[in-house]
Amino acid sequence: MDTLELARAGAAAARALLALGPGIKDGALALAAARLREGSGRIFAANEADLAAARAAGLAPPLLKRLTYDEGKLAESLAMLAALARLPDPAGRILEARRLDAGLELRRISCPIGLVALVFESRPDALVQMAGLAIKSGNAIVAKGGREAERTNRELAALLAAAGAEAGLPAGWLSCLETREEVAELLALDRYVDLVIPRGSKQFVRRIQESSRIPVLGHSDGICHLYVHEDADVAMASALALDSKAQYPAACNAAEVLLVHSGIAQRALPAIAAALESASVRLELCPRSLAILGPGPGRSPKGGGDWAVEYLDLVMAVKVVGSLDEAIAHVNEFGSGHTDAIATSSREAARRFMAEVDSASVYWNASTRFADGYRYGLGAELGISTGKLHARGPMGLEGLMTYKWLLEGSGQLVADYASGSRRFEHAELPEERGKRYGGN
Repeated sequence: MDTLELARAGAAAARALLALGPGIKDGALALAAARLREGSGRIFAANEADLAAARAAGLAPPLLKRLTYDEGKLAESLAMLAALARLPDPAGRILEARRLDAGLELRRISCPIGLVALVFESRPDALVQMAGLAIKSGNAIVAKGGREAERTNRELAALLAAAGAEAGLPAGWLSCLETREEVAELLALDRYVDLVIPRGSKQFVRRIQESSRIPVLGHSDGICHLYVHEDADVAMASALALDSKAQYPAACNAAEVLLVHSGIAQRALPAIAAALESASVRLELCPRSLAILGPGPGRSPKGGGDWAVEYLDLVMAVKVVGSLDEAIAHVNEFGSGHTDAIATSSREAARRFMAEVDSASVYWNASTRFADGYRYGLGAELGISTGKLHARGPMGLEGLMTYKWLLEGSGQLVADYASGSRRFEHAELPEERGKRYGGN
């Protein structure tokens, strides 16, 4: 099937999915989990082949970690599919209801976007997350993973597509592309594809955005910060820094920059550095932090003025700042709008930081690693949107939904209202919000 035929089939599947109720969707999620478990041997073998080829090609360790799909990743996938099945169906919900006049009622109803293209790098688990979210939300998807994961993605897609069809989803609900040429062709098919979601580097996302008339929801860099305020609990700050950086350094929500207030730096920096270095984290130090910590193994001066660096590795930049204002300004200038945290015992300082840092997620005394759709209770995520329109932060089911307006009348004419013979009532119907349209 060529790219045009595939897009047409996906668009047709998206229309058919509009008629499916929650029972079929949740059954498809359960069957997808069962088929992944049954086919795990084939998946792992395919992933081992991808990893061997990636090692031979010299792929960097952080990317190798993202590429891995093992028992741990499978367990995460199965937990994600089960969590999605427990959530209420997001489609067909009444978002607002209003009586315009007697016998004339308007409702805004949630509905899936349609055919969504997912273009992603390295991580095969992203395909499982997207498939699960598509099933639950009622969207069709066409996916293109990175070449380094092509064998793993092929196995996963075959198992998931077959499980969905067996459970009653329409043919074409999930399909995959394998070449860049096919992606270029797909990006021109705005008649059929409703949304493109790229996951990868800033350059990768920008290239997709510049190549298509289809709306693009970019998931890009994770340049995350932890700021230690002058009144922070040092033990807590050390634990937060260690978890934010070292718990999974290849993740986009891992902290890349540590900011420390000058009023606590002499006391806090040695303790935080010891915690980080116990996990083999290398530190790139500004002049003030280097003067406090001194030279040593795994420590180096932070060269240049570019603090907008995503390491995705056991490396962390450290800077001493003179005030809360300077910390906020630094985050807003060099951060990517992903996730940033403050360690402080001051509610006032925390509130200011959380209000003035312009990021999708902002935390007080919590690890940046909490920025995740599953941890937020969203079931799963497509990625983390650092933009501000439609979806922001971990993008779960809600990010895959749009809405339409439904008006039920009894023969009303606009001419009657224009002439003044009838008047609008515009009475809100709050008791209907959250219910399923039609009561099903």
